[in-house]
Amino acid sequence: MAIVRLTDIVATMKDKWTYGDKFFGYTEEFNDNHNTQYPSLLITPPDSVYPEVTPRNGWEEYSFEVYFSDLYNRTEQKNESIEQRWDNLQDLANEWLDMFLKSYMGTQAHKTTIAYLMDGSLTIERKKEVANDQLLQLKMNFGYRIFSKCFAPVSNYPNQISGLASWLRADSNVTFSIPTKKVSIVGDGSGNGNGVAQTDKAFQPLRYTYGGGALDKTQFTFFTTPDYSFLVSDNKLVTSESNDFSIFEVSRVNAVSNAVFGYYNLTDGSLIEMGTNAAGSYEVSVSDGEAVLLLRTETVNTGKYHIGALRKKGQRAYLDYYDSSNSYSVNSNNEGFQINKSYSEEKFRIGCTQITDGLLPPAAINTRYLDGDLQEVITYDRKLTDAETAKVVDYLNKKYRIY
Repeated sequence: MAIVRLTDIVATMKDKWTYGDKFFGYTEEFNDNHNTQYPSLLITPPDSVYPEVTPRNGWEEYSFEVYFSDLYNRTEQKNESIEQRWDNLQDLANEWLDMFLKSYMGTQAHKTTIAYLMDGSLTIERKKEVANDQLLQLKMNFGYRIFSKCFAPVSNYPNQISGLASWLRADSNVTFSIPTKKVSIVGDGSGNGNGVAQTDKAFQPLRYTYGGGALDKTQFTFFTTPDYSFLVSDNKLVTSESNDFSIFEVSRVNAVSNAVFGYYNLTDGSLIEMGTNAAGSYEVSVSDGEAVLLLRTETVNTGKYHIGALRKKGQRAYLDYYDSSNSYSVNSNNEGFQINKSYSEEKFRIGCTQITDGLLPPAAINTRYLDGDLQEVITYDRKLTDAETAKVVDYLNKKYRIY
């Protein structure tokens, strides 16, 4: 059964009101803004309770208070009686309620009812004294029962799968400045001490908490002006003795040729990159310094929140990619690829990658800076199986609702 959250309910309520302005919040002055388009809808934040909690009982009971307001100024008073104006407003309110209730009721194609009006809970009150005598208002109260939570364990968390090397989250274990939002340290949730940091304030990304992004989740925002922002790992990238690994990331890349994750070894030219290519497709690559394992999507993915997963085992690489409208699961093999090439010799970067500057002696320089947002990065020191990968992707999708 589908899970319905308060954000879904409010969005549906607003969508079904097509006459004037619609609001969600607290207010007692309904006519204090002369720019309001009437008739208007106001939904106040509801009370709610889980009357019973059992492993699979996720029905939440809400108590909604909704206001419908319309002007009745001197012009309307000349052309329409007050009782007719009341009746018209009540017709609009009843129509709105009917359209809203139908949104969650079963149909022939989908017979499961996931929300319903509680018996005997609906009351409608005509408010006579509101702001001034030129405004009419209806107050509607009703109880609504919604399937919004399953209390049985349904997720597999990254630390329940062996080989977890680093677990970086925007919503946990972050050191940042509250006034500036600049991030200096992101701790490692795996318990291995493989976090990332940025000591130079000019290059620190920003952290926005819930409500700061399109996903309504805490995120890091990386930028390219006026300075670049990126994070560097405390320790070297951890891979298995056979040089295999798995990397998962949730982000939004706004521009082409941007790197979300980067590893580069100047000595031998080996690298790992995850991000967008020059065409705007999501692309991952693993190089031993000469041979390359390269995988990409066939769509333009800039500007889309997504889950990206890169896995390597021996001479084969795997890409799993998901956004709101696309999914790809592809792999590629290169028999010339060096199996014994290590990827645990250097630190990794979040928000850029590195290349050689081409000088003598050569030096590694940052490039392909990220313009976008990042929610989570998870690395494993081995190639996860398809079943294990599905579990991590499921955890990320349940948390961030990508697709």
